[in-house]
Amino acid sequence: MKTRYSSLVTLKKSAVQGSEQALQSANATLNTATMELQLAYDLLDSIKSPQTGSISQLTSSRSLMESQRGVIKHNQEWVYFAKEQVELAKMKLKADMIEYEKFHYLELEEVKKKLKEIKIQEAKDLDEVALMTYSKKNDKQDEE
Repeated sequence: MKTRYSSLVTLKKSAVQGSEQALQSANATLNTATMELQLAYDLLDSIKSPQTGSISQLTSSRSLMESQRGVIKHNQEWVYFAKEQVELAKMKLKADMIEYEKFHYLELEEVKKKLKEIKIQEAKDLDEVALMTYSKKNDKQDEE
């Protein structure tokens, strides 16, 4: 049954679906960032410092380790940012769901109200038909 809230409910439902998709995307980004961070830590663990050799080997190893620490720092910031995005997406989804539920409730209440009005009108119509039928029966009995 179409009500004045039907279009709003449809709009709010699509907003909820959009928010759900945004949350899924944010979760996927967070998972990717977490995996990249773990890979960076694993790569840092795999770098071995030379125990013997020239100073150039030592400095290149040190540069490699510093570079990897920079990658780890970048990935840590990415994970932090992704977590913030997930929280924002959750808050938006919650707000959208509240709005949807509010208008959905109002729509259901209006449908109930209309159904009640229809039932009352049908009862009146039935009473009128019964009254007309009763009157016709009485008129026929009076004529006889």
